[in-house]
Amino acid sequence: MKKNIEIRDSYKKKNASEVHIDSNIVKKLFEHFGQDKFIIQSTLMGIPVLWIDCNILLKVGKFLLDSYYPYIMLFDLHGIDERFRSYRCGSPQSDFSVFYHFIVFDHNSDIMLKIALFNDSLKVPTLTKLYPNANWYERETWEMFGIIFDNHPHLVRIIMPRNWEGHPLRKDYSSRATEFDFFSLNQVKEDLYMDALKFRPDEWGLKKQNDSNRYMFLNLGPNHPSVHGVFRIVLQLDGEEIVDCIPDIGYHHRGAEKIGERQTWHSYIPYTDRIEYLGGCVNEMPYILAIEKLANIKVPEKVEVIRIMLSELFRINSHLLYISTFIQDVGAMTPVFLAFTDRQKIYDIIEAITGFRMHPAWFRIGGVAHDLPSGWDKLLKDFLVWMPKRLIKYINSLLKNSILISRSKGIAEYNQNEALRWGVTGSGLRATGLDFDVRKKRPYSGYQNFEFEIPIGAGISDCYSRVMLKVEEIWQSLSILKQCLHNMPEGPFKADHPLTTPPPKERTFQHIETMITHFLQVSWGPILSPNESFQMIEATKGINSYYLISDGNAMSYRTRIRTPSFPHLQQIPSVICGSIISDLIVYLGSIDFVMSDVDR
Repeated sequence: MKKNIEIRDSYKKKNASEVHIDSNIVKKLFEHFGQDKFIIQSTLMGIPVLWIDCNILLKVGKFLLDSYYPYIMLFDLHGIDERFRSYRCGSPQSDFSVFYHFIVFDHNSDIMLKIALFNDSLKVPTLTKLYPNANWYERETWEMFGIIFDNHPHLVRIIMPRNWEGHPLRKDYSSRATEFDFFSLNQVKEDLYMDALKFRPDEWGLKKQNDSNRYMFLNLGPNHPSVHGVFRIVLQLDGEEIVDCIPDIGYHHRGAEKIGERQTWHSYIPYTDRIEYLGGCVNEMPYILAIEKLANIKVPEKVEVIRIMLSELFRINSHLLYISTFIQDVGAMTPVFLAFTDRQKIYDIIEAITGFRMHPAWFRIGGVAHDLPSGWDKLLKDFLVWMPKRLIKYINSLLKNSILISRSKGIAEYNQNEALRWGVTGSGLRATGLDFDVRKKRPYSGYQNFEFEIPIGAGISDCYSRVMLKVEEIWQSLSILKQCLHNMPEGPFKADHPLTTPPPKERTFQHIETMITHFLQVSWGPILSPNESFQMIEATKGINSYYLISDGNAMSYRTRIRTPSFPHLQQIPSVICGSIISDLIVYLGSIDFVMSDVDR
């Protein structure tokens, strides 16, 4: 598997380090602001969680940004409706709360801040002046919970239609369509809905046309093939040059986080597959691992390896689609047909193992649905012989094409600091030279037992470097799959734990206690102890994470899904303004996103 790829020269090899709680930053905060300004919450999240007063949020944010190693990335920001919570788990009384998750990658350290809010004062200051990517997160939190962010530059709905009524993630907002009145549409309503869809440049602060500037506004999408899904960008043009642009999302919103509050822990697993529908089992991993933290379940080694094997198969499958459609966006059609041939071979392996292709919903709490079938190893072995030769063909005949290189090298560039400020993760961040892959830096599911490298770029992320990193990641995934093939452990495919997958039938038929447990787990779902847990993984498009809150029930009290594609699209205007329309098409193809991952 030796390849002459330029980007391979920039590999950096470092020892894996476990994620750790940085008590040093907590100590520094106490010293600077006073310990009485903080309440420490004990959780299973693996990071320090501090409640602070709303009045010092900006000061604490500035302190983190200017600290001895700055927390440059605002990884996540959202809200929680605390009103119906039975178990506070050490948190102060509140009606609502807003949480802020910060990361410094160089030191592999996180911290979460929380602010308690009450119904009579649902206001917090905007963080957009310190962290530009707070913009979209604050808009979504406002529309979902009704929490106002003072001095936000444009606090309007982002996911829901402009004329939507209510705040969907509030606990007193219905979850099912059957709980609403019948929908009716008359001419007056239709006119209002259509008017709400109009784009008004003045509302967004876009430059006005005058005698010296003749601007044109162009709608790209939401049904244009180059926007890769139901995604719309409004472009302000001066000739072919992009003066400004406004990404418009929400056309694919399905309320996945709201659904997480009504489904049992087990029955929500199929929904996770469909968050980023190309990732399949990869999306199940953070959800399952977060639950296993709550339940204190240790899975057998065989389960860990099986999960890794399925995840890497889906990673290659997603990357192949990304690479081929990127080349198609530049102008070549043939690679898509080549890639679909290879992807079908992967789907054949996945179907043989799980019984399904795109959305297996196959991982279980404490294990997987069933053991590996007879002949799985032959299918995988044949694929490992087939794929390297095909990948070399992609590289030599397509990715080394002079036209593709000239159309993508140096296009849509950004540096490491810009990537971190906008919340970029995955290959887009590693292309800037930052050596961070969750599988290496914060190993999960046994990744620490595998030998593989993390490809990184030379310092500037552009369209070509991003796609070449994905090619290198496929090589590494093939290496991991080879290790799975030759080192698959013996043993059970699920943990022997009452909260995991149903027990064997022979035991169910013989012991009434087991029969009762089986009945309760299948019909009502497992009951998890009250607490909060968090798990991030290296998904196909960047870092994906689940933040789960259990209130001692059969379903989640709050399911927060942080996806990589959401911040990646928010970054678009900062990168592409000043370029021309054709460069935007190449840039969109290099991001690697799907709208289900953005809108959830």
